[in-house]
Amino acid sequence: MSALPQTARAITYREALRQGLRSVLLNDPDVFLIGEDIGKYGGCFAVTKGLLEEFGEARIRDAPLSESAFVGAGIGAALAGMRPVVEIMTVNFSLLALDQILNTAATLSHMSGGQCPVPLIIRMATGAGRQVAAQHSHSLEGWYSHIPGLRIVTPATIDDAAGMLRAALEFRDPVIIFEHMNLYNVQGELSVDAASINIERAAIRRAGQDISLITYGASLYKCLTAAEQLSAQGIEAEVIDLRVLRPLDEKTFIQSVRRTRRALIVDEGWRSVGLAAEVGMRIMEQAFYDLDAPVERVCGVEVPVPYAKHMEEAALPRVEQIVTLAASMVKHVG
Repeated sequence: MSALPQTARAITYREALRQGLRSVLLNDPDVFLIGEDIGKYGGCFAVTKGLLEEFGEARIRDAPLSESAFVGAGIGAALAGMRPVVEIMTVNFSLLALDQILNTAATLSHMSGGQCPVPLIIRMATGAGRQVAAQHSHSLEGWYSHIPGLRIVTPATIDDAAGMLRAALEFRDPVIIFEHMNLYNVQGELSVDAASINIERAAIRRAGQDISLITYGASLYKCLTAAEQLSAQGIEAEVIDLRVLRPLDEKTFIQSVRRTRRALIVDEGWRSVGLAAEVGMRIMEQAFYDLDAPVERVCGVEVPVPYAKHMEEAALPRVEQIVTLAASMVKHVG
């Protein structure tokens, strides 16, 4: 195995998240973590493992089994000048705190004319693919992206996992960080620039001129794999990682579509009234006359996520779907 370049080092997505948490705890005494099993147990996905021993119970706070209660506690702490980082085990359980998130955290700054900002960060696992059935597997990022007053980010890379938390601390409004559960064991290189990550822009993860594949989260890797397979067919796909779902960086993906003249959106969430529909509509509004083929999308099948492995795989976007549809779009004659 060749040595890694001096500008990067190997790390897992889980470790990158832990490094990001440790960094903000060290740099800001007002930061504390709160959530279920984040202390002695180290978190459901082992992201906070070891932090209790280093920082103590005052800053790593195990919460009772009540999402509404500990999210509410985080909101109160943020209003009082603290910088809480709340961990909700999975996105499905966040619905138990939806009143706190939507009716309180997202609205107080607006209702007070900016006098009561809520600098709250909420982390939660999202997505399917681990056979934990419907009540632990849905992708509800599109729901939260609908809500004014929130900033929604979806780290897909090692650098984003390590750096987005620090960037989120720069905002006075609530930031929700969605971590796809299939990414925790992914390994990659942490660059020296991870500390300067911004959460304002989408990213072009692969350049191409024939079609734009627009996605976020774990679906990024499916799109990158699909792009490699398309390249073997002589089709060069540009892969856009949205990274920030609210506010959308439409400039980046609109410019990409104007170059490639085709757009395929890949979203693990459901098709109806989903994030893919929003991205597609913005393309239609701003780049319709640049298109050489209709905008297409590959989304999760509209069923509660199945438990059985073969059914779960069938319900999620698949690489072969992306490749087949993208190839047909490039061959489409407008």
